[in-house]
Amino acid sequence: MSGLGERRGRVAVLAALVCLAVLLGLLCWHGLPELYAWLTDVSAVRALVAEYPVLSRLALGGVNVLQIVCAFLPGEPIELACGYAFGLLEGTLVCLAASAVASGAIFLAVRRWGWRLVGLFFDRSHLERFGWLHNTRRLELVMLVVFLIPGTPKDFLTYFAGLTDMRLGHVLAITTLGRIPSIVTSTVAASAFGAGDYGIAAGAVAVAVVLAATGGLLYKRFEATVRE
Repeated sequence: MSGLGERRGRVAVLAALVCLAVLLGLLCWHGLPELYAWLTDVSAVRALVAEYPVLSRLALGGVNVLQIVCAFLPGEPIELACGYAFGLLEGTLVCLAASAVASGAIFLAVRRWGWRLVGLFFDRSHLERFGWLHNTRRLELVMLVVFLIPGTPKDFLTYFAGLTDMRLGHVLAITTLGRIPSIVTSTVAASAFGAGDYGIAAGAVAVAVVLAATGGLLYKRFEATVRE
């Protein structure tokens, strides 16, 4: 794919996502009062989950998969929703399952279509900026560290992993297990909030903020180190 073709592809993908976001925003705005009243009633949310146990988990898991595929979207709101709707354990498991599905699909798709797919989301300057991405061992180490630190840009590495010699099993292990700290802090906060344990919820949010801030600083230092 030429540089012009890549830019056109990115513009088309971005335009489609913006249109989808606007449409969803309009739909949510139209029913916002009712939606807010329903979401703040945890018993009503969990009653719906109990009524549709499989569909509700597939729906939120599917949204989580979509968020990971669209690597620039934040994952925390989905993780909070899973914790709020399903509780700590099930919410964490739904997020981890979604991570495995999305990461595997991304990796295999990139192996099939290469830069033609990656170029729809990222500019080649990203690949040129991080020369260590070509070193498989270093990339595995970097991915593990980045995924373990909440608040770091994780999902773009899954795309670039498909351009290397990394194995699918290694990618799934790193991207799934490495998300546990970030997911658990979110699901603990949301689950505690839903149960009325506001002190625990506030504490979990505080821990998440501290971890994210610390993780951002550590990531910058780590990034500078691996680029040397």
